Amino acid sequence: MRNICLLLTFILIISCKNNTHKHSNLMALVPPHASVVIKTTSIEGLISVFKNNSLLSQFSGKASKDHMNRKLDFLKHLKPSEELLIAFGKDKTDSLQVSVITKYHKDLLKLDSLRNYSVETITLKNRSLTKTTIEDETIYSIVKDSIFFASNDRALTEAAFNQKDTDPLLKELYKTASNGESLSILINTKEKSFQPAFFFDEHLNQVQLTNHLFLDADLTQDQLKFDGLTIAQDSSKSLINIFKNTFPQENQLPKICPPDSDGFLSFSFHSFKTFQENLSKFRKQDSILDDSLFESIIEAGVIYKNGQQAVVLNSIDASNMNTFFGAQNSVETYRDISIYSFDKPEFFSSLFSPLITYKEATKFINIEDFFVFSDNLDLLKDVISSHQNNATLYTSHAFEDMMDELSDESSLFAYGNANHLKQILNSNFETENTIKTDDFNASAIQFVYEADFAHVHAILQKIKKKSASNTVHEDISVTLDADVLTNPQFVNNHTNSQMEVVVQDISNNLYLISKDGKVQWKKQLDGKVLGRIEQIDINKNGRLQLAFATEHRVYVLDRNGKDVGAFPLKFRDQITQPLSVFDYDKNRDYRLMVTQGAAILLYNKRGNIVRGFNYKKAENTINTQPQHFRIDRKDYIVFVQGNELEILSRVGKTRVNVKNNVSFSDSGIYLYDNKFTTTTAKGDLVQIDVNGKMSSSNLNLGEKHSITATSKTLVTLSENILHIKTNKVELDFGEYTPPKIFYVNDKIYVSVTDLQAKKVYLFDSLGKGINNFPVYGNSTIDLDNIDKGKNPEFVTKGDQNGIIIYQIN
Repeated sequence: MRNICLLLTFILIISCKNNTHKHSNLMALVPPHASVVIKTTSIEGLISVFKNNSLLSQFSGKASKDHMNRKLDFLKHLKPSEELLIAFGKDKTDSLQVSVITKYHKDLLKLDSLRNYSVETITLKNRSLTKTTIEDETIYSIVKDSIFFASNDRALTEAAFNQKDTDPLLKELYKTASNGESLSILINTKEKSFQPAFFFDEHLNQVQLTNHLFLDADLTQDQLKFDGLTIAQDSSKSLINIFKNTFPQENQLPKICPPDSDGFLSFSFHSFKTFQENLSKFRKQDSILDDSLFESIIEAGVIYKNGQQAVVLNSIDASNMNTFFGAQNSVETYRDISIYSFDKPEFFSSLFSPLITYKEATKFINIEDFFVFSDNLDLLKDVISSHQNNATLYTSHAFEDMMDELSDESSLFAYGNANHLKQILNSNFETENTIKTDDFNASAIQFVYEADFAHVHAILQKIKKKSASNTVHEDISVTLDADVLTNPQFVNNHTNSQMEVVVQDISNNLYLISKDGKVQWKKQLDGKVLGRIEQIDINKNGRLQLAFATEHRVYVLDRNGKDVGAFPLKFRDQITQPLSVFDYDKNRDYRLMVTQGAAILLYNKRGNIVRGFNYKKAENTINTQPQHFRIDRKDYIVFVQGNELEILSRVGKTRVNVKNNVSFSDSGIYLYDNKFTTTTAKGDLVQIDVNGKMSSSNLNLGEKHSITATSKTLVTLSENILHIKTNKVELDFGEYTPPKIFYVNDKIYVSVTDLQAKKVYLFDSLGKGINNFPVYGNSTIDLDNIDKGKNPEFVTKGDQNGIIIYQIN
């Protein structure tokens, strides 16, 4: 019933439009072999749009467009009082033909202000022809019945009023144009001289899609938007008619598409059988498939990324489809999703060509209602990770903004990013490869098929980045040569003021990885890195080194992974705590503190023992990494040994006597509220001031708890209860890492990771979850602004042998 109503509406539109005579007179003069006809109501408005639109303005002055620009230069001298048509075509020698048609009035063409022009009258058998030369370009024009026709081709001008009337259906289609738009475009796709390329697949671009496209254009500075109709009378020759008698469905493929894909093609139908019959008729061959199981397919398509392809099927009966495709031979498991082998790589090309011509579908995955086939494992893994992180193309800011202008349901949908748009522009208009499309990162065209025609919607949109967005994007994923051993962390790259990642694998190889995912170097160490890697500037020249300890070494590595000076220092006895690096006076005269059981050794930045540090061996094993704090210009070195809290001066003497004997936890020592703060094994909060006075608070923490703190923010985690200051957050039950506090871009972030569920959680200082979290992750995170942009990034362990860098937009 809905289709019948729409068809009646269409018939009323094309039969009841006013001013038929005016429109038909102009259309009747369009050359029969014109490929493109542009209708405008204002030459000045059209010129302004091309000048101010950030994409169209780039076409001016391009060498490859100079020829057309010269042909159209005379337009700026025209002052039409009504609508004007500009028709483009080619003659038998492939030369460009440009024609202009409009209502004539005496001031239509004003050349008085020009110096270099000439006008000549040529007498024909029944009329006269005007030859106008402006600089080096010649225009032939003729006026009849108050209609002005001009062209750069004399023969075309002479024959203008002799040609047969235009196709009635084409004239009616033209009458659907909106008079409110500054520009409308009629494209004759049957003319081989210009077949617009909309798709990634070159084979598909060579197929006749339809007969005529008529589009109203809404052009602004940052957007090119087109809405209109297309009709194909020759039902067996035009691809658009394969959707005849089918109802368009919601295009859900973007929900499985990685956000950084180059683009996708999606086509939908309510009845696979009807669609397949139409497609077989178009291909003039019998259907290759007679299986009712495929009736559950309501959408199919292709994802394109970095030269790779993946075929996607959307099924409403995924369980039975799994059996059909033979989900038995798993070749790999990625993030708990099985990747299966597929022994019919050319199946989809045979089934769906020319829409799909991909012949290398050797593997597939099944995620909810989607089946994704490809020969490229990385692309399949991208599909899995983006879906698990809820960071698909569907959730991206650019795509969401674009879809506000388009229909949710369409028969045929093609989407492309900025790179694909550049390829389309080069393909259709033969422009040089200098058109900048970087900001136009979301472009699409969709066809919504109705009874005997289709609605067409297309958009090229410049996306302005929001100052605060709501997306989390998986930016980089890096696979190591062995499983990850340590938590990945960021370090500064002093050569570009950006940040990189250091991480170690189970073979004790240390990696330095750029923010773009490139492994800068890999260095074999003697053991596992203890704790966090620090950075120092030994030579006080701005060049940073990495400083850290393993169980029997203290390393200092330069930018290239080379050992510095006397390092590594070698130790026979085991190092039991991470290396502590102190810079007491912020003058880069570093002290490196090494903990061995109950003993402490202090070295300078050259690797020499510091004389004058006189701390005697502790009575018990030192249980926490020694920390340095400065309060009121005094230095305090603090750590727990046994049941005692040691507070030393920088020379190793006791600075504060703490008399209480406490069973401390292993949560570490923090300076919170100007007091040395930690917890007991039972979960009480313990604070000691600079006079040695101890206070205790019952925070109702269980024995299995952890804390972290800054000077003004205390965060605790007990079982599944997270407290950020006084704000309580109840998490799902799981196996959580200790919380971490980050201060980036003047904002506090608190993170925990559920190692059991492999989820990273992120909260603000009020305990409010950051949008689109949790995301996939297997370790604690490190969060910072690694590229000095507006958006912070964080790094975490991904799969067993991989790390992931996310960006928070």
